Amino acid sequence: MYTTITYLIYTILSICLTVWVAQTLFSNGRIFVIEAFGGDQEMGDAVNKLLAVGFYLVNIGFVAFFLSFGTEPNSLIEAIEYISIKMGVVLFFLGGAHMFNVFNFSRMRRKAKARKPLEKQPSQPTQPTTAV
Repeated sequence: MYTTITYLIYTILSICLTVWVAQTLFSNGRIFVIEAFGGDQEMGDAVNKLLAVGFYLVNIGFVAFFLSFGTEPNSLIEAIEYISIKMGVVLFFLGGAHMFNVFNFSRMRRKAKARKPLEKQPSQPTQPTTAV
């Protein structure tokens, strides 16, 4: 009895956390992705959506894969410990995935800034000529 309820709680919590993190990264990371693509909003938005899909696939896949590890809980205490250990690992994994994305955004941003042509220096004002 504890096993089924514990698995359901773990799965629901993990998927909710994954969705929350993905949505946060998607909405707040948009500006970084667009900047990494030199201000091209269309390309930045497309890549941002692809990153979100990839984030969902990897993280939900990990949650599903990790479900089979560990011993089945036979008491309430074991069920709570099972959920806390599993959620801790999922949170570490989500954090690692987030740091990987931030590292790559930062790298892409640096490359985009290096590609930008140097800003033109303002031209020297010309002296007005006076007619004699």
